[in-house]
Amino acid sequence: MTPTNSEDILDAGIRLRAPRPEEGSALWQLAHDTGTLDLNSGYLYLLLARDFADTCVVAEQDGVIVGFATGYRRPRYPEVIFLWQVAIHPDFQGQGLGKQLVAGFLRQPGADRASILETTISPDNAASRGLFEAIARELDVDCRVSPLFASEDFPEPTHEPEELFSIGPFRPDALNQLAL
Repeated sequence: MTPTNSEDILDAGIRLRAPRPEEGSALWQLAHDTGTLDLNSGYLYLLLARDFADTCVVAEQDGVIVGFATGYRRPRYPEVIFLWQVAIHPDFQGQGLGKQLVAGFLRQPGADRASILETTISPDNAASRGLFEAIARELDVDCRVSPLFASEDFPEPTHEPEELFSIGPFRPDALNQLAL
């Protein structure tokens, strides 16, 4: 069943949960299937599902992973939770699942007591920019955007620059304001 709007996602049997170690391959496959994400090694997705499950979340429907959000706590900045990738199966894109995944990510145990959400977004990714700007508005906090990595910083000659989005500081109880 493919949902048709945000309300349907909640009724479509999609549930959010931490990934399991054996699901790393499914995360890799989903990242691949989006056709837009930087595809990391399969080994990395296995490690994320095993060692960073407290800072990752998957969206599952009928036993199939249809989305995920991965990230980590910045070791020297424990108030910062960094969201690395959000992947949504093409059949579920544009229907509110991205916001649900970010909200679920911020509610994971590894995000406990974080007060700043960071992510990077390329300048031409209007959908992601809109998602994170909307999250900042719903949390009633600033969304600061600054350059982080230039194209020439990447080993791939065609990689776009990445801008740092820093959202916060927010109060943990403010996460209840994220509309799902």
